[in-house]
Parts: sequence; structure tokens; C-alpha cells
Amino acid sequence: MIIDAHAHVSPTDYGSVEAYLEMLRKGGIQRGVVSPGGMLDVRRMGDFVLGKERPNPVPRNDYVGESVESNPVLLGFACMNPKAPDALEELERYLDQGFRGMMVSPIVHGFSFTDGSLDELVSLCGERQVPVVSHIAFRPGTNTVDFAALARRFPRTNFILEHMGAPPADQEATTAAAELDNFFLETSLGSFLHIAETVKRVGASKVLFGSEYPLSHPAMELQKVLLLPISEGERERILGGNIRELLHLS
Repeated sequence: MIIDAHAHVSPTDYGSVEAYLEMLRKGGIQRGVVSPGGMLDVRRMGDFVLGKERPNPVPRNDYVGESVESNPVLLGFACMNPKAPDALEELERYLDQGFRGMMVSPIVHGFSFTDGSLDELVSLCGERQVPVVSHIAFRPGTNTVDFAALARRFPRTNFILEHMGAPPADQEATTAAAELDNFFLETSLGSFLHIAETVKRVGASKVLFGSEYPLSHPAMELQKVLLLPISEGERERILGGNIRELLHLS
């Protein structure tokens, strides 16, 4: 079974769940892990990275929940703002509702991995055995080393770093995946060479296939994994086995 471990859905014309499901079907991908999108318009991602545009800080977790409830092939992650005063109680409620993990976004919510704002949320994820997913940002406190340091502080919690870290080839991400049992890398937007070299160094068990829909097409991102010079057993782990284990899917 192929599972896209990283996609965003939103009630927009470019990021709807209906369009995502059609892309999964065309790509021969059976399931998808979805979290809220639309907080920033990915069609103008460069403007947000450069600070020319400001994101909408309110995640549409409700849309993700409705999408998962209506489409059993989907699994939901809740996006949390760690600076919100009721973030811990809100995350508990989402996990009780069946959400399978927590996504955080330092670009959207302006926190860092080192300021302590994530500690209670990350600890809860460890207790509930659900992963924490994030990208990095290019400012102090939000880089790959900082995310890996957070994973070291919370060894009972699993961490997934989106996009293989910082493009095009983040050796700090590969090193962290090699050293930490609870640190995993997700392939979307990653370069083929970096993915291949990372699998060679750390093994297929630390790498997860993801698409970053709607910014990229699941079928296109899938091709990078299908072309890797690895065994079929290794490919199966990347394409679905690893995320199934992290989410405790039967």
C-alpha cells in the first residue's frame, strides 16, 4: 500500500480535498495523510518566505476533520499554534477526535524550536504515541539542528522533518536521522540525489514518501522514490511501511 505521508488540504480552488483525492487516484496511491493548508497561498510561496506576505494564522483543522470523516482513505494531522493559550487542551481534543499527529509551522506562527513553546505539546504527542511534523525556517531557532535538538530532548516522541530538511541537500538532516531513533525525513520537494544518498547512509526505515500537495503532484513526487536504486522491500518501507508503523496502522 502506498501512503502519501504529507499533504495539505483547504477549502480553496487550488487545494481542495476533492482535487487531492483525484490526484491520488491517478497516481495509484491508496491513502494520504492530510493537515490544514491555505494559511499561506502556496502559489506565492516565495513572497511568504521573503516576508513580503503575511500568512493567515488560523488553521482549518475543521476542514481536515470533515475531509477525513468523509473519506476513510485519509488520515488527519492537526496544525497547532504553540503560542495559543489553549493549545494543549485543543490538541488533546483533536487527538481524542481521531487525529493521528501534530503539524506545526514556524513560518506561519512565528515560534522557534528552542523557545519552549512546543514542550508541552511535544510531550503530549509522546504520551499519545503520535508524531510531530514540521518544516524548518531560515532564521535562528528554526533550522534543522534546532529541530533535531528538540527531538533529542523528547526521545519518546517521533519527529518528521518535511522536505528532507533544507534544500537541496541537508547533511544535518541526514546526520540527525542517522543518530536519532525518533527522527525521520519526508521526501516531498527533496532532490533525488539527496534522497538516494540519505537512504544509502541511514537506511530506508528513516525515510517517508510525501507529496506536499497542492504545491506538488503526488504522482510526480512518487516517481523519485520509484526510481531509487534500492530493493523492493526498502521501497515498500518508504512508500508506506514506515508511516504505517508511526501511525500504528494495521
